[in-house]
Amino acid sequence: MPEDSHENVPSRQRRRFEGISSRAYEHPADRSALVALRKLSGFDTVFKALSGLLPERSLRLLFLSDSVRVSDMQFSHLNVMLRDACYILDLEKVPPMYVNQDPQPNAMCIGLDEPIIVVTTGLVELLDEEEMRAVIGHEVGHALSGHSVYRTILLFLTGLALRVAWIPLGNLAIMAIVTALREWFRKSELSADRAGLLVGQDLRASMRGLMKIAGGNHLHEMNVDAFLAQAEEYEAGGDLRDSVLKILNVMPRSHPFTTVRAAELKRWAESRDHQRIMDGHYPRRDEDGDTSVTDSFRQSAASYATDVKNSKDPLMKLVSDIAGGAGDLGGRVRRGFGGFASGAGGGGGGAGSATKDRPRTDHPDDGSPNGSA
Repeated sequence: MPEDSHENVPSRQRRRFEGISSRAYEHPADRSALVALRKLSGFDTVFKALSGLLPERSLRLLFLSDSVRVSDMQFSHLNVMLRDACYILDLEKVPPMYVNQDPQPNAMCIGLDEPIIVVTTGLVELLDEEEMRAVIGHEVGHALSGHSVYRTILLFLTGLALRVAWIPLGNLAIMAIVTALREWFRKSELSADRAGLLVGQDLRASMRGLMKIAGGNHLHEMNVDAFLAQAEEYEAGGDLRDSVLKILNVMPRSHPFTTVRAAELKRWAESRDHQRIMDGHYPRRDEDGDTSVTDSFRQSAASYATDVKNSKDPLMKLVSDIAGGAGDLGGRVRRGFGGFASGAGGGGGGAGSATKDRPRTDHPDDGSPNGSA
């Protein structure tokens, strides 16, 4: 069997999504940005040409020489999962996957011409088979969406920002691009989490994997409902000061916080959109060329409006109040930041949640892939 084929079927009965478009599972903000980019004539060609200085060939040689390439003879169980994931999402060519020695649980999909998937030994040792299947599906979702190109650019620019940090204007210009790319990539992670669920088709396994990434291999000490309650407390707790702190905490990260990812994935798993995909009703790749940028942005705007309306975050509630002309808005502003705590759904108990929440250690300025999976 050729190395890049995937004629085998999944190891247990799972639904296959023949010809599925990445639009089926992409987060609205991620999807609208990608549709707009794809609609620009020759954008990818120009983008890659401008990125000609990127050391992609060196990157591939590095993994080939200093990591273990997954195959029928090496990490064969991961190879089966990779082929299964590509079969389920109908990805024509199976991307090469490497296992890299690193105790930090992590995975990434990078590459300009062709995507490469890399998983760390820390992740392989942490997750069970079904949890790992969801992670590999997550990375295959990145590959199907074309995220690897922009992720590679982000890693390169992050490293470049360090080297030109002594040039004030040069560093500011690069960091502006890096910040924008990080904001997009955080949304793309939510998309890839959905792809992982479509591949694994086991929400409990996806939840377990996210819990382990947050708290290690101590499932007997953790509870899914309590973990999701943390996300609720994080979103609703505190006042406007905590809302600002949340924004500042997440800005340097490439990944959303783990509890937030779990809550987002559970909401999507229970949505009508997910059920329609499972029933076989989804956008197909051969229709991508007919996708309207205007319609995509309209869907994205509608999604954001719904998120703002339903959000319990004090800042989002303020935005919603302004849009709705809340009668008590003036009084709450006069009372200062504390005046919004009562509007945050009993924020007194969780006022310190944003500062108590312990962000995983990221190193966004060293060019390494921070966050996890």
